[in-house]
Amino acid sequence: MPTRTLRRLATEPNVLFGGVYGAVLASSMVAALTQYGARARADRLYDTKWLLITAVASALAHGYAHIIARRGHETHHGGGGPWRILLEEWPLVAATAPTMLLLYGAGLGWWGSRNIEYVVFGVNIVLLFGWGLIAARAAGRTWGAAMRLGVGDGLLGVIVVVANAIIK
Repeated sequence: MPTRTLRRLATEPNVLFGGVYGAVLASSMVAALTQYGARARADRLYDTKWLLITAVASALAHGYAHIIARRGHETHHGGGGPWRILLEEWPLVAATAPTMLLLYGAGLGWWGSRNIEYVVFGVNIVLLFGWGLIAARAAGRTWGAAMRLGVGDGLLGVIVVVANAIIK
């Protein structure tokens, strides 16, 4: 795929939304699943399964909400519209893939499983910084301003993930 196509794809609202939501969801799920000390390899495979199930369920819930919300504004009543809307939620599931890979690898023994949640948290905060940077650059901000916004978005992500972990 050419760079211009990737840049345009990465700045679409559903991709930005899904990327941010997926990274927060993944961190929150790992925090919730490991808060009681389960850190064995088998636990990490279990965590991977539940993260995938939760990501797909969240994507379906968002798609469903969009279908209902758009129903009153669209005049086309074809049968393919709802499926297209549901499929547009793929970025949310894709954004959880780095976390799933880290958990799955820990479950298979590719790396330690004991403190993988900290690695997951760090990776997802870097991803949130990246999504903030991409959005700011797409909005025409300078590199300096985009970097500051990315850092702010990463810090906000820390707050949201910690709040979600405390609530769950």
